[in-house]
Amino acid sequence: MSYNSVPGVTVLAPVSEPQAQILTAEALEFLAKLQRAFNPTRKSLLQRRILRQQELDRGILPDFLPQTAYIREDNNWRGAYPAPGLIDRRVEITGPVDRKMVINALNCGAYTYMADFEDSNAPTWDNNLDGQVNLRDAIRGTITYTNPGNNKKYALRKDNKIATLIVRPRGWHLEEKHVLVDGEPVSASIFDFALYFFHNAKKSIEVGIGPYFYLPKMESHLEARLWNDVFCVAQDLIGIPRGSIRATVLIETILAAFEMDEIIYELREHSSGLNCGRWDYIFSVIKKFRNNPNFVLPDRGDVTMTVPFMDSYVRLLIKTCHRRGVHAMGGMAAQIPIKNDPKANQAALDKVRADKLREVKAGHDGTWVAHPDLVKIALEVFNENLKTPNQIYIRREDVNISALDLMNTNVPGAITENGIRSNISVGLTYIESWLRGLGCVPIHNLMEDAATAEISRSQLWQWAHHGSRTSDGKTVTGAYLLKLLDDEVAKLEKQLGPQQFGASKYPLAKRYLASQITGKDYSDFITTLLYDEITSVHNKAKL
Repeated sequence: MSYNSVPGVTVLAPVSEPQAQILTAEALEFLAKLQRAFNPTRKSLLQRRILRQQELDRGILPDFLPQTAYIREDNNWRGAYPAPGLIDRRVEITGPVDRKMVINALNCGAYTYMADFEDSNAPTWDNNLDGQVNLRDAIRGTITYTNPGNNKKYALRKDNKIATLIVRPRGWHLEEKHVLVDGEPVSASIFDFALYFFHNAKKSIEVGIGPYFYLPKMESHLEARLWNDVFCVAQDLIGIPRGSIRATVLIETILAAFEMDEIIYELREHSSGLNCGRWDYIFSVIKKFRNNPNFVLPDRGDVTMTVPFMDSYVRLLIKTCHRRGVHAMGGMAAQIPIKNDPKANQAALDKVRADKLREVKAGHDGTWVAHPDLVKIALEVFNENLKTPNQIYIRREDVNISALDLMNTNVPGAITENGIRSNISVGLTYIESWLRGLGCVPIHNLMEDAATAEISRSQLWQWAHHGSRTSDGKTVTGAYLLKLLDDEVAKLEKQLGPQQFGASKYPLAKRYLASQITGKDYSDFITTLLYDEITSVHNKAKL
């Protein structure tokens, strides 16, 4: 039986021979079982998000949940003991799932590699399915790659020091429109999880680790409960013990920050801790409170990890994780090496070193980098300051964070024209790249992904919506931002030339960004706004 003959399942895009090894009938039957069991709950939780936003718009601010106080106040329960390959996670590298990246990330000396189907991956059909092929080959140690340009060959190192593989599926809000189950698009989360898990769970246990995941963009412990239910059923269906899966949750929404204990509790036999998803967290603060003038933030560069709401979130996360015996992971260093400018390169590396020192001193058990060249710096800092595999034993009982602390957005700084132009440039360049199928893009010497693009366009919207004033006294309006957008696009057209600019996606990127920065229309996520542009289904319909 082939992939196109599974009852109730329809594949709407072409499938290559290697991809067909992923979309087997058995794998699609497994996917369909999970979709049918859990998609109704997913949809109801997404509706709950809408109702929660309406409360926030009415000025009802979040707080710790009274109905789950018994979980927070119980000192006796713990998450799962760290699993093989996840005991020491002092440096984790993250990146998309293209074949060369997978090999380089596993080889680079980091302790783990988060293979990302989410923010650093533009979810084209080929990107997603080829990524599954790549991870299947990686788990089996057979992955190789030959660069067609210079014939350079890549393979996994032979010294048994490759990173532990962790997979990040897409968030609950996304769909995979290329596959229908009973006439309805499948959940992108279930699609990414099911295909990886079905093909690799038993093999990963066989090679001495396990099926490990990072879970993004959750907004409540009920969403973590849904993941836990998916895990339990998936393990039962293929016949491996419950608890074989381990999942680290990214706390990258302001609402999830109020439910950290509860999220670990829901996942406890599968929990491998929490991570400070710093860029998405900043985006979430802007997005959730976007209609409240008390939460307007200054230039993105002023919103550092030491400002009140970010510092509070970090300290509460570390305290919560260590109290429950699980890892508290630090955030992403977005800097990348700057070639041909030694002074600027040194300044960037110094920033990384200072950031990682702050994290290890605060009590984090590990940190993230986006570029292989930063692994060495992060390792040096953590090796010097962390003499044990982790520092879960540092309980941080001195920390006492209130709801007001988590929402203290009194951030020193200003809104400047340079900051506005930088946001426009990042948003425009990232969207253009994403529309071409690239989800991880170096811009202004930083590795930008969907989260940083979200900050950029959300700040522009917020400033226009509230008529914020710049440091030189100018009122930010939608018309003013559209004029600056025209300026930035004109610069790009001049720089690239008519032919290259015409062949690019910049005109389309401009149209989408313009729709999001006037202070009026606001899409919950750039990725949902743009997704139809990169689906084979949509593009086939346009032909």
